[in-house]
Amino acid sequence: MSLAGRRLAVIHTGGTIASRPDPGGPGLTPQEAPAVPGLPGVMVTAHQPFRLPSPHVTPGHMLELARLIERLAPDADGIVVTHGTDTLEETAFFLHLALTTDTPVLLTGSMRHAEEVSWDGPGNLLDAAHVALHPDSHGRGPLVVFGGDLFDARTVTKVHTSAVDAFGGYPGPIGRIDRTGETAHLRFFARPEARPVYAPARVEARVEILYAYAGWQGEGYAEAAARADGLVIAALGTGNLPAELLPLVAASAGAGQPVVIATRTHAGPILPVYGYPGGGATLVAAGAIPASFLNAHKARLLLLLLLSLDYGLEEIRGVFGEGQF
Repeated sequence: MSLAGRRLAVIHTGGTIASRPDPGGPGLTPQEAPAVPGLPGVMVTAHQPFRLPSPHVTPGHMLELARLIERLAPDADGIVVTHGTDTLEETAFFLHLALTTDTPVLLTGSMRHAEEVSWDGPGNLLDAAHVALHPDSHGRGPLVVFGGDLFDARTVTKVHTSAVDAFGGYPGPIGRIDRTGETAHLRFFARPEARPVYAPARVEARVEILYAYAGWQGEGYAEAAARADGLVIAALGTGNLPAELLPLVAASAGAGQPVVIATRTHAGPILPVYGYPGGGATLVAAGAIPASFLNAHKARLLLLLLLSLDYGLEEIRGVFGEGQF
């Protein structure tokens, strides 16, 4: 497929793909955005709304990025976003929830920096460009491409701290891109799906995550509940907690504060089947909201957007319960 005359917008936000050893201090810092290699005839425009390591990226930055994408989309055949890998999956899911455009949006980055002999940035960037400009990518919502694998923004997660193939997530890639010379071979393994949009004017709600562990008696719960509009708990297994948490969750839900139960396990849904105190069935009966298959940090973003749109407790329960994301 010829790409001549196609229009690609590339948005750089920082991260390892833009990093080099800092001449004035220890370690790596984002310094120089990479150029897209090997796209003859493609009209490329570059944009840099901010230059940050991904641990510094906030939901406010994600909203700013979404607005920039919406402005660029009418004049672009595809959009690529370069991003640090630590929170890339969160930005991808935020965009999945908030974007109204059907223009393909691909997020990518690198695990190694530009001065390493095995820098993976150029290959990932070129893959993202090819996928963004391919007609089969239209209407799929934001996707993540890494090492040739394509991932759904809802399920992708970083699975390794340092490996080049650092991204995965159950049930796995939804597509694959390979290149032979200048020819790209793209295959999708799933069809596009309908995608509801949650696009607040501002992200002002506060949602905190609590992490369950053996012997947890609720330490930190009251403090988090007092300063947050909603809570997400990374619970055990299919959505279970120690018995001491049951009255705390019930009190929050009774006061109208949403408490979403995700799992700290790396894959699998919340299934409220256990009826002992703190088991998933008792938590749901007390008012907790199962997160379906979303991990805790993605459940937080969905709850954050819903609260910022002034959704009530039962409306929030419906979005999670019916999988409207």
